[in-house]
Parts: sequence; C-alpha cells; structure tokens
Amino acid sequence: MAVTPLYKQFADQLAASIRDGVLRPGERIASVRIASQQHKVSVTTVVRAYELLESRGIIESQPQSGYFVREQPEAPPKPALRTTSREDHPAWQESTEVDVSRLVLATLKTIQQDGTVPLGSPYPNPALFPSHRLAQYAGRIARHASQSSVFDDLPPGHPELLRQIARRYLENGLKVDPEEIVITVGATEAINLCLQAVARPGDTIAVETPTFYAMLHAIERLGMRALEIPTDPQRGIDVGALEERMKTQAIAACMVMPNFQNPLGFQMPDSEKERLVRLAEQHQMPVIENAVYSELYYGNAHPSSLKNYDRDGLVLHCSSFSKSLTSAYRIGWAMPGRYRAQVEKLKFLNTLATPTAPQRAIAEYLTQGGYERHLRRVRRAFAQQRDMMRHFVLRFFPAGTQVSEPQGGYVLWVELPQGVDAMELYRRSLALGITVAPGRIFAATNRYSHFIRLNYSYAWSKETEQALKLVGKLVEELAG
Repeated sequence: MAVTPLYKQFADQLAASIRDGVLRPGERIASVRIASQQHKVSVTTVVRAYELLESRGIIESQPQSGYFVREQPEAPPKPALRTTSREDHPAWQESTEVDVSRLVLATLKTIQQDGTVPLGSPYPNPALFPSHRLAQYAGRIARHASQSSVFDDLPPGHPELLRQIARRYLENGLKVDPEEIVITVGATEAINLCLQAVARPGDTIAVETPTFYAMLHAIERLGMRALEIPTDPQRGIDVGALEERMKTQAIAACMVMPNFQNPLGFQMPDSEKERLVRLAEQHQMPVIENAVYSELYYGNAHPSSLKNYDRDGLVLHCSSFSKSLTSAYRIGWAMPGRYRAQVEKLKFLNTLATPTAPQRAIAEYLTQGGYERHLRRVRRAFAQQRDMMRHFVLRFFPAGTQVSEPQGGYVLWVELPQGVDAMELYRRSLALGITVAPGRIFAATNRYSHFIRLNYSYAWSKETEQALKLVGKLVEELAG
C-alpha cells in the first residue's frame, strides 16, 4: 500500500483544523519556519503543504505578510449539468451543412491575444510541459541532422517513435502493432485523413452535440453534412438515438470523443463504448475516435478506448502529444484499422511527411522515461484546478448557472441562465481583457447560444479569480 507523503499528511491536518473552525477565514497561519519547528517537520515539507493548500483554495499567500485562511462559501455547490434524454432534443433530426470555421478562426485569434486572461483558450498551459528537456533533445538531433536519411520523414513515421507509441498503448492494456500507426501533423490532420478515407463529399457524418469544433471543421472542409446526435453530459453519445437514426438515414461514419470530451469532459462508460462499436460492426460503419485527452484522466486507471472493443478494424483511432506533452511540435498519429493503407496514402498526398526532428525528440524523451511521472503531476494539477474553477464559477455566477463535472482534460462547460447571449458575453469579456469560448462554435447550429467553455489548465491566481468575478458580473447584467 502506498504511503501518503508527509507534506500531504500535514496539509490534511491543517485543512481539518480549518474545517473544524480552529482556524477561521482571514486568520494568519504559522509562518513556514515556525510551523516547521512546531510540527517537527522540514521547511520543505511545510512549503509543499502550504502550496497544496493554496492550490485547493483553502489558504492564500499575501506578499510580505504570510499565509492566511481563505473565505469559503457558505452555500453548497450548485448542481452540475443535468442528464439529458432524446426528448430534450426535438427537431434536431436533419443533417446540416457545416459553416463554423470563420467564426472559430475569428474567436481563436482574439482568445490568444497577448495580455488577456485565457479562460477561452483551447490549449493547455505550456508551463506544465517539459519544454526544456525536449528542446535539448531537438537541439542535439538538429546538430546531427546530416546523419539522418532523407526518407525518415516519409509516412508512416520515425520507427522509434512508432515503437514508443505502441509501447505506451501496451502499458495501458492495448496491444498495438507499430506498423498500424501513421504519424501526422497533430490529431487534427489525423482526423481529417481518417474522415477523407471513409467518406465522400455530400455524405452524412454523425457527431456528438456539443462537439469539438475540429470535428466540425473536418466535415466542413470535405463538403460533408453533420448529423448531431443527443449527447449526455455524463455518459456521452446516445447510442440508442444513433441506432434509430441509422434506420432512416444513410450515415457514412460517426465521429466521437469517448474520453473527456471537449467541451463536456465526460468519460463514456465501457458498456456504452462496446455498444457503440458493436453497432458499428452491425452496420459496417466506420467510427473515428478522437483520443487526445485520454492521458489526462483523474481516476486511478487509464480509460479504455473504442479500439479496445474493435474486432473488424472499423475504429480509426486518432491522438497526439499536443495536450499531454508538447503543443509546439504538433506530433499526432492515427491507428486507422482496415483503412490504414488509404490513410497512409492520403498522408503522403496531403502533406507528404511529418518532420523527423520533433518525432525523434519525443521518441528520445519517451525512451529516457519520466513521461508517466510528468503525466501524474499534470493530472493532479488539472484535477485540483477543476475543483477550483467549478467552485468559483458557481460562487460568482448568478442563479441558474450549471457546470459540467469533467472526469479528465482541462475544460469546463458552463450553461448560463436562459436569455444570456454567450457571443455578447464573449465580446464584453474581451473588452475587459478576458477571453471565454462561446458555445456557438461547438455545434453546426446555434443551439448553444447561452453556453461557454472555460479553460482551467493555468495555475490558479488572483488574476484568474478576479476575471471570473468580472465575467460573473457580466453574466448577471445580461441575464437581467
């Protein structure tokens, strides 16, 4: 049995004292030096315990004054997004032409402006990534670039990276042949290649709703139509509703994000994953699985993927290192099952190759070890920051606000009171130097006009807290 680290034991003891009222909001707690002497623990232990309590929102540091107990809300947390059913989705039955790329591009350009509080960013906090080590590997590789073969860039990808990816899947319970993998420029290219391999312009593609806009971009780019299937905030796509639609409409493929879907954050139950794959087998329907957040789970075990249940090669599994290791190198991959040869050919025709240097740098990092340790640190940070974000959204936003309960990843889906225009909130927030992602960009139609998505991957700060207060005030004004 694992032993709880001493700093966590000390942090839990102090948290219990605060909970019991021994230490009250606004009171100063012992300095690091004094606490070290009183409790007979090292200064390092106290510092780490205080940092942990600060990340949980229990205490706060004030420059040159010390640590103080934070004010805690009296009201219990408000309920999360309610579970939905097919009856909640009337008249969502027809496939739709997709035209969201211009809105998404305009939104992303402003979301990434320097100096803004990036609550609307789609990207994880780069400060969490081992960028320095990766840069060292990449630099060393670049200095010896003359030793590389000109053919190393060609699909399917660098052999050692293919082997390391297959090894990672094996460690998580899925046996993968390295030869099945095709390296791509991020997961976005993998999704586009897979969709291009299984469907044609004019075809109908089933998607979750809401769904990650990159899925909609792929459908729009290839001139296809989106059929939005009701999706539950806790269980994922309604497989029964999908089956009903397949009886009356030809569906060329289904695109889903079963683990920690962006923006809802759910983990689809294993039984539903298997049910979806069996439905696909029955109708010989390809399923494109976006798995970019699968490494960012909060539970005790790595989640299964649709690929675990795939017997006929119908699951085209797509992932990348952009959300878990580095977004700078844009290294993704596809495991396209029976469509592998077609995806490799399309990769060659579309972008010819993926640069070798970043592939080799990531492969070397994985070879040297430390990836799992890095992931554990990131998962802990995201889980703590999820709780902080949910807590303060429900505290600062008006009555009628509901939030998701992400089981992994780093984004929160927020339902605002009816009548609040999320696009207007986006514009007003931007004027204050704060970005939010409006719900409009997560569907082919404007059915999420009073929803926003928030990013909680960045370290919690007073700036973040103040930004949420301001956005909450704007929501209250718009609701009124």
